[in-house]
Amino acid sequence: MNPSDFFPYSEIAKDVREILLTPEQIQRRVAELGQQISTDYVAQDLLVVGVLKGVLMFMADLLRQITIPVAVDFIAVSSYSPEARDKGFVRLVKDLEIPITGRNVLFIEDVVDTGLTLNYLLRNLRARNPASLEVCVMFDKPVRRLVELPLRYKGFDIPDQFVVGYGLDYREKYRNLPFVGLLKAEAF
Repeated sequence: MNPSDFFPYSEIAKDVREILLTPEQIQRRVAELGQQISTDYVAQDLLVVGVLKGVLMFMADLLRQITIPVAVDFIAVSSYSPEARDKGFVRLVKDLEIPITGRNVLFIEDVVDTGLTLNYLLRNLRARNPASLEVCVMFDKPVRRLVELPLRYKGFDIPDQFVVGYGLDYREKYRNLPFVGLLKAEAF
């Protein structure tokens, strides 16, 4: 598969050496997740919370597949150095605007690798006493996990390699690719 087949005339698709997940595979799995979430939360007060920026594409597509009423909010965390992240240091830079006490909260994440950031965010949210708190992640790198986390909904396991596309970036580029792929070495 040629990356430009999915993203014609793109200057950024030429930097991808291999496609791991096609747009069709991604959209099919997002539809399945949306159906499962809709079934599981029927007749419940659901608040969907995403972590900016990487979750944007997945969350937008997922919300269009959920067939029950939902409220939406976002949080954002700082981008510390990789060394700080590996120790679990996280700084919240945008907090929720909607109170979650007594609400069913579905936390949406683009990718989980070590689990340290997600663990911090879940502890923070649990302290606010939601009625329930579950996690939906699009991409999981279980081989990198340092903290075990309950992932109720999961899109795909991905290899322990640097991937881009469908919200995942390298230096704030490549998020807008409709597929997930591996960068060519010269793109780094």
